[in-house]
Amino acid sequence: MQVLRLKAPRTKNIGYIRRTIGELAMPFAMLVELRKSPLAKERWDGIVWYSPSIFHGPLARALKGSSACKGYLIVRDIFPEWAVDMGLMGRGLPYMFFDAMARYQYSIADVIGVQTPGNLGYFDKWKQKQGRTLEVLQNWLDKPGHARCPIRICDTPLRGRKVLVYAGNMGVAQGMDIVLDLAALLRDRKDIGFLFVGRGSETTRLQTLVRDRSLDNVLFYDEIHPDEIPDLYAQCVAGIVALDQRHNSHNIPGKFLTYMQSGLPVLACINPGNDLAQIIIDEKVGQVCENNQVDDLLQKTHELLAQIESEEDLPSLCQSLFEREFAVEKAVRQIVAALRH
Repeated sequence: MQVLRLKAPRTKNIGYIRRTIGELAMPFAMLVELRKSPLAKERWDGIVWYSPSIFHGPLARALKGSSACKGYLIVRDIFPEWAVDMGLMGRGLPYMFFDAMARYQYSIADVIGVQTPGNLGYFDKWKQKQGRTLEVLQNWLDKPGHARCPIRICDTPLRGRKVLVYAGNMGVAQGMDIVLDLAALLRDRKDIGFLFVGRGSETTRLQTLVRDRSLDNVLFYDEIHPDEIPDLYAQCVAGIVALDQRHNSHNIPGKFLTYMQSGLPVLACINPGNDLAQIIIDEKVGQVCENNQVDDLLQKTHELLAQIESEEDLPSLCQSLFEREFAVEKAVRQIVAALRH
């Protein structure tokens, strides 16, 4: 394969207004750079692009037009709808602007792949236009490297404990407070610990809560390289999935895939009705709490630990689910088939 990197405005670690301007300008800047590149006259059999961002529409349209080919949009984030669900945005002018950008991007696609059946309904009106295809495209994950992780639980205050790990973004959308409430209820259990690895807008606040509550069963570490993840998980007994209860859309976080790939069962606290809950229940790869009640989450934690103790084939069940549903090869075959249809 060839990889072409195109210069574009900055969109990370800046204010919301500057980020919006940068993302709005991004596809046009990329087009200018593309036309100066060695691949300027290249013609493509198909265009595949990914949302977020919601602003790639003009670039995808230009590429499709010059090559007279089909386009496949992979939707992993229904924005701005989730921001409204979370109370981060009303349905005023900013919402209408972002919604218009998202819908324009959808209009460019011939095929849209969403990550769960629960998200199909959002695109009912879109798929009514002739020639459009809507399907579920499961998330995917490639095989990781096997670098040694610098985090050695045996050298921390959690040594000797059964550690539940959370690895990933810690932002508003994750609703992590209930997990700290769970840790507080389990503070007297010297055989259980909680490890949080990653970063996000809520990280500092969560760390402050841990200090204020004197939770000696919780540790925080900055994010690590993806190739170090398997070695980290090998030191833990279960993975944590957390999603804020206010979500109305369905989401299968990437961290769930990393847990399954490494054979880690999950403790999930997610929004009611999320398709992820049924996957976990049907595949018997963990325990799920959907009511945001810490007492119920505590009970699910006890059930998960008992499940880990009694079911020796639990890691194999997790890995089997990953290979069957979330391997890269499966996604590739599906995308290529949709573009050829």
